Amino acid sequence: MDSYPITARSLERFCHIDGDQLERQYKEHLSDFKTWEPLAHAHEWLLFPQNIGPRLSIDETSMSNGDLYTIITNKEGKGREGSLFAIVYGTKSEDIIKVLEQIPEEILSQVKEVTLDMAETMRKIVRRCFPKAMRVIDRFHVQKLACDALQEIRISHRWEAIQQETDDKEEAKGTGKRYLPIVFENGDTPKQLLARSRYLLFESANKWTKSQKIRAKILFKQYPDIKKAYSLMHSLRMIFNKNTMKDAARVSLALWYNKVEEAGFNSFNTIAATIYEHYEEILNFFVNRSTNAAAESFNAKIKAFRASLRGVVDIKFFLYRLAKIYA
Repeated sequence: MDSYPITARSLERFCHIDGDQLERQYKEHLSDFKTWEPLAHAHEWLLFPQNIGPRLSIDETSMSNGDLYTIITNKEGKGREGSLFAIVYGTKSEDIIKVLEQIPEEILSQVKEVTLDMAETMRKIVRRCFPKAMRVIDRFHVQKLACDALQEIRISHRWEAIQQETDDKEEAKGTGKRYLPIVFENGDTPKQLLARSRYLLFESANKWTKSQKIRAKILFKQYPDIKKAYSLMHSLRMIFNKNTMKDAARVSLALWYNKVEEAGFNSFNTIAATIYEHYEEILNFFVNRSTNAAAESFNAKIKAFRASLRGVVDIKFFLYRLAKIYA
């Protein structure tokens, strides 16, 4: 069962108490927050060496006021007690490396695999602090790049449709004629078609509803480049879904590069170059099929806790509570 922080306010309704007063009492008297050993540096860094494991995830998240913290979690903790290995203020690699190097090298060398995103700072941290760990770039960050490129093409067409509609209205007004927009068989205008297609382009065709299938058919007929870009995105997704061997995935990615080159989309060429730069780390996914989902889930728990508190007033106390629950 997952662990979720409980706020004092959430107890008001059931226990008929003043939540704010209980929060203050817990902070000042009921907890050991005031004598907590890491209190002096908690807002800068927290380390829990006992929670190190062979498989870690590293990611960043916002705690309060947009301030980012780098968080390293142990996958074996499964988002519960023992999951939290380190929290360090900021995303600057040198600062995080300095904190992690407080742990003896023989302990850091126990780590065999770290999942991360494509940020160069994360790569540097893992390379320096976990020298024996295989770096695995999260597949969903790779797929998101392709999704963003596809949506960029859709949005470009939508702005063109908006401009065309505005021009047609002005022309009709100038000639004294009634403006009649183009309406497709499903009732969408071009502008509406492009706006309402956003979500279906994220999904595989076998997950489309009946109305989405009709909309997609019209969309792809009117905008063949969107159809081609959708095919490229879907092909990349299928490489991750179907390939089980690293060598087979390597061949599939090479063939995908050829398709991207033939398509001639600048945005997809940029993605192909980015993938090439991180080639081996992306292919490492096919060794154990590891993703950064554990880190994303942990970040979601932090955000939910922060939302239940209606923001973070005392960052040290907030981190204290996270440490008590997850470390």
